Amino acid sequence: MSYTKRQVKINHWPEKKDKEKEKYPKNRETLKLIILTLLLSFSICFLFLILHFPFTTEFTVSLTRTCDHNFTVYVYDLPKEFNIGLLQNCRHLNIYTNMCPHVANNGLGQSLYRSGRTSWFATHQFIAEMIFHARVENHPCRTYEPNNADIFYVPFYGGLYASSVFREQNLTKRDELAVRLVNYISGQRWWKRSNGRDHFLAIGRTAWDFMRSSDTDDFGANMLMQMPRVMNMSVLTVERQPWKGDNHFGIPYPSYFHPYTSAEMVTWQDKMRRVERPYLFSFVGGPRKGLEKAAIRDKLIKQCAESSHCELLKCENGGSRCHDPMTVLGVMARSRFCLQAPGDSFTRRSTFDAMLAGCIPVFFSPHTMYTQYLWYLPGDKRSYSVFMDEKNNTQIEHELLRISESEVVQMRETVIDLIPSVTYAHPNATNYDLPDAVDVALEALAKEARDKVVVSL
Repeated sequence: MSYTKRQVKINHWPEKKDKEKEKYPKNRETLKLIILTLLLSFSICFLFLILHFPFTTEFTVSLTRTCDHNFTVYVYDLPKEFNIGLLQNCRHLNIYTNMCPHVANNGLGQSLYRSGRTSWFATHQFIAEMIFHARVENHPCRTYEPNNADIFYVPFYGGLYASSVFREQNLTKRDELAVRLVNYISGQRWWKRSNGRDHFLAIGRTAWDFMRSSDTDDFGANMLMQMPRVMNMSVLTVERQPWKGDNHFGIPYPSYFHPYTSAEMVTWQDKMRRVERPYLFSFVGGPRKGLEKAAIRDKLIKQCAESSHCELLKCENGGSRCHDPMTVLGVMARSRFCLQAPGDSFTRRSTFDAMLAGCIPVFFSPHTMYTQYLWYLPGDKRSYSVFMDEKNNTQIEHELLRISESEVVQMRETVIDLIPSVTYAHPNATNYDLPDAVDVALEALAKEARDKVVVSL
């Protein structure tokens, strides 16, 4: 537009002397060259933006979330050595895995799609502490005034530290960061208000990794949860110790879906209601060593492999298909029931993958779900799951076929209704008004803290 106007102006200039006539045509050519150069530069920049930041058809209006809960949470600004400082050594945070790809995006891991905004990530099963931290940092009920706080969050990446020192033979060195953390936090002014009873940790590994005892074999655990001051706190873990963990509370393993908006979640739930499920049951997993673990898993694999009603995704020898989120969820979404045998410990991330896929979980130990995630589950375990005793599971297909179609539909609906509360929403979610896994935990922690303080008075 500016180029056209300039041309019009030029065409209406009065004629000058001969020298002026010679001068202005040169100026016009120069002007054209400049404008063409600018247009070419703009086109190159525009092409670069399209290629590297593709447009999507999804538009959302960002709304500031308001605190709709009856609590406020204060987040300690810890020295970096206790959380984000550990990420600088991400290649060595796990003795089996390079964790650098997994600590990306606040612990969500690598995006499963290369372009556009996505809510699907290759999230590591032991990374909940990072996601929890990111969610609380942006939580609408966060307060920057500790005097007004109901609960105090201590964002220690204890799971990442623990897995980095599993092979450390010097027990003092293995424990040293946990000891420094406890000394630091117990010296804070707000700890002394209730001796830590309103403080909590959120850790992405099982409680067993923090309960080293002279009575058991040393498999690399540290002593964090055995320290008396930590026993005053609430400790959130993906697996609690069922018998001695009075201050342990189970939180879900993170799955692969971290929605930005409530609409994304509702759309996913509706999809899981409509999806065709041609298989009665499925099993995703591999054999295990050890008599008890091997026995139950061998039975499940054998029965599934021999049944035309079961889809088996056998995981062994590092099979890549078992590490592909969409392959795993695909198997589960094609099944009515998903078998959940204990793994290296009682619990499994697979349980939450199954629930995300709208698949009714089948348990063989009460400690895989029922004694773990009480904040998240209905009181009637039969409303969302099937339980088979470990010693009495020789006819899995027969037992599942006995459940009526109407019961299956109702159980599946309950599982699908539970998906939002066992899912970790994206840390940057704004248009999200469904309680997610973090919201549920914070609400319950505030109640626990109030009850503890009352008892101690």
